Amino acid sequence: MELGREPTSPAKPTPSPMRQLASRATHCRPSSLAPHHQRRSQATPHSTPLHTCIIQRLFHIYTGLRSKGAVLFCLPPFSSSFRRQDVLTLTPWLAPIVWEGTFNSELLDSAYKPLNLTIGVTAFATGKYTKFVGRFVESAEKLFMKGYRVNYYIFTNDPQVIPRVQLQPGRSLRIVPIKKYSHWQEISMRRMEAINRHIAEVSHQEVNYLFCLDIDMVFHNPWGVETLGEMVAAIHPGYFNVPRSQFPYERRSSSAAFIPDRQGDFYYAGAVFGGLVKQVYEFTRACHMTILADKANGIMAAWQEESHLNRHFFSHKPSKLLSPEYVWDDTKPRPPEVRLIRFSTVNKNYKELRD
Repeated sequence: MELGREPTSPAKPTPSPMRQLASRATHCRPSSLAPHHQRRSQATPHSTPLHTCIIQRLFHIYTGLRSKGAVLFCLPPFSSSFRRQDVLTLTPWLAPIVWEGTFNSELLDSAYKPLNLTIGVTAFATGKYTKFVGRFVESAEKLFMKGYRVNYYIFTNDPQVIPRVQLQPGRSLRIVPIKKYSHWQEISMRRMEAINRHIAEVSHQEVNYLFCLDIDMVFHNPWGVETLGEMVAAIHPGYFNVPRSQFPYERRSSSAAFIPDRQGDFYYAGAVFGGLVKQVYEFTRACHMTILADKANGIMAAWQEESHLNRHFFSHKPSKLLSPEYVWDDTKPRPPEVRLIRFSTVNKNYKELRD
């Protein structure tokens, strides 16, 4: 959907985000909303102040984690100190959209560092795409989740050609052997299955969060914990400022990736998604099942797995969105609202790579 446009459902009065969060949090301390003469009898020694419940609710929305204690940092975009007026920073379902200028890295690190997290990264390097591994990992070591433990999982059909890259302490690179398929479309369609299997067998025991990224991309600016959330999607750089009618959704009703005309929220990029490892497992499993359903009916969705990803997020809203800063296309001119580019594609000849 166009970033300033409301959904197509009939317009209804919408409470402010803080009011909605407050209404959801009332179960934490019902006595705080009771008539004054009833409060003393309803209060318990273990009741939680309402403002603390709201903060904990915000913490869960923003991170996907359950707070075990006080949360003493600002959460964008609710902090007036980190607010932008030139872009949409909150979805209609109250998911934050992360842009430069909507968060404070130091405050976020002060909350996340004590959690002792490990972040996983999956990337696929088959055929000629193996040549992108070195630059991808080298740039990630400088800019991706600095100061945190990171496990890189490189899926490849040719482990011998994957270069050795000097890694920071607490970071590792694992090779995951996979079969090479003759058509690039088949490789793309198999990615959800491979990630899902790897989570079930290995990575669910090793990481807290998992990001699934394209290998033919490079980090240019810091990518930090502001991106962590329960289920995270990235807004496609080619469609963040165009009308919904131009989104390349799968429009054939015979496909499991079908999204009807005049429906949809945003168009998401297949090159970047992530979240809590359990949520990524459920997401990749669901997408794999719809891909199999299409295959059984002799259908290939318009944009392969990206079409199925968009269909899933149409009915299962992501808890956090990353702005196009996190998945830029260097062939496009940078508009003023994109203040910096964090992660972008490498210029390449697709025909040569896929032959």
